[in-house]
Amino acid sequence: MGKLQEFEITFDKNKVVYSPGESISGTVTIKLGQPLQCKAIKVNCNGFCGITNKVNDTAWTVEEQYFNSTVAVADKGTLKQGEHTFPFKFLIPDTAPTSFEGSYGRIVYRVRAFIDTPRFAKDYNTEKAFYLLRLLNLNEVPDVWGTCSSAVTQQFTYMLMKTGTVVLKAETDMKGYTPGQIIKVMANIHNQSGKNTSNMVASLMQRVTYETKRPTHDVRTIAEVEGGVVKAGKELEWKEQIIVPPLPQSSLAGCDLIKIEYYVKVSLKSPDVMLTLPIHIGNVSLDKKLHPSKKVAPPSSAEAEDTPASASTPNTSTSTTTLPPRPAPKPAPRPTPRSRVSSYNSPSAPPAEYHQGAEGGTQTNDGLPNKRHSQLVSPNAFSYAPGLFFSQNHQQHNGPVPAPGELPLSGPTGATAPYPSAIGTSSVPTPLILPPDYGTSAYPQEAPPSYDESCNT
Repeated sequence: MGKLQEFEITFDKNKVVYSPGESISGTVTIKLGQPLQCKAIKVNCNGFCGITNKVNDTAWTVEEQYFNSTVAVADKGTLKQGEHTFPFKFLIPDTAPTSFEGSYGRIVYRVRAFIDTPRFAKDYNTEKAFYLLRLLNLNEVPDVWGTCSSAVTQQFTYMLMKTGTVVLKAETDMKGYTPGQIIKVMANIHNQSGKNTSNMVASLMQRVTYETKRPTHDVRTIAEVEGGVVKAGKELEWKEQIIVPPLPQSSLAGCDLIKIEYYVKVSLKSPDVMLTLPIHIGNVSLDKKLHPSKKVAPPSSAEAEDTPASASTPNTSTSTTTLPPRPAPKPAPRPTPRSRVSSYNSPSAPPAEYHQGAEGGTQTNDGLPNKRHSQLVSPNAFSYAPGLFFSQNHQQHNGPVPAPGELPLSGPTGATAPYPSAIGTSSVPTPLILPPDYGTSAYPQEAPPSYDESCNT
């Protein structure tokens, strides 16, 4: 056995997830089988972001460093045989962004230890990663309250010479969600053609932009639910729900090289119709108590009776001085009421045949089941970040989607991140699970260049 038997970094209380502005402390343990001469023992704490144009490459095209601190825990001398411990402590800057690992870039934080030995002797080093989580409170995101809606009208040609139109409207119940919550998607499709449409699809999409001279956009389908078709000349209202799996947060505040966006895509393959609904994914859920609805209370019946009386009093007194009183006129006879057609019914779809026009959708005030009431999740659709954990088996979940408020013990993605027992409006951060190992990440060898072309966060 060589001189160095053990060289290890441990964090106090075995903590591995930290917050910006927090201090990180621990010890470096060295166990020697023989005395070892050294010039110095140093401990370094650093955080950086590196991005590239190639998948899973560590030859970074652009780098961004957030902090890099080094302390000497021992000076020149000889370490005796046996075990030695050296404590260390660093302060994490308030501006450091959340840890992230994607296909084209990473945000990495590490503590490294070095034993500098005399010339011609072997140097030793070791390192240990830690993970930073900067909570995204959805209640602090601008313009996050209310629903997100959109509409599109698409004309298309079929059977060579015939033309038709499809009107698609969709909305989500909120603009911000946390992992484990349910996205309620409501869509209205009016098929103004003589051809049936394809199945309706609602997808939760992730778009990660890596800012280089030629930005790289990594777009992935996170989860997907499918409905039925809309028959020719019919109108359908479709309601679905998507469970948000464990995901990195929307904003990487403090990072100018990586941008994460999420949106719900509602689409038809035939004809080719699509719209997008941007949403935010955060760590602290929306609390409706912090944003009460601003509704004007309707006047009471007593106030309604008093208002016209008080308003007519000045006019009455003025008229009595100039004109003699007249008897009240008799009310005019009411015309015979005529039958009306509801504006919610399509002229080409009589109510008696309405439920037969769409297979697999949910019509207005009707509970028709979907063709495939399940949530399919791409097993490779996730980038790692604090709070995420994925099992070895990424199996697709084909079970029924639970009702709102009912969450499975393990999400439909196969993730084992424990969700809160009840997802409500309380501002409670989601639980934290250990992120992956950064064993293959490369440490930048020199200070990063200037970033004049970095994007705005």
